[in-house]
Amino acid sequence: MRIIVTIVEKITSEAHIDIPDGLNQSAIKQHIVDRYNTGGMSTDMNIFQVDFESISARIVQEQFSSKSA
Repeated sequence: MRIIVTIVEKITSEAHIDIPDGLNQSAIKQHIVDRYNTGGMSTDMNIFQVDFESISARIVQEQFSSKSA
């Protein structure tokens, strides 16, 4: 018997980054988004928390084929 198990988790990552002083709130948001979009933050991301959301299983019906000679 073959079963497909699907697990859904919500992963929260956290990065501690330095940004230039003197930026307003809008500029801080843009700086963070730009850094994330260019991949500049991916190496700084650490898994902070993992929340289990659901688990499900589905039985896969195995099909057998008979070959006649």
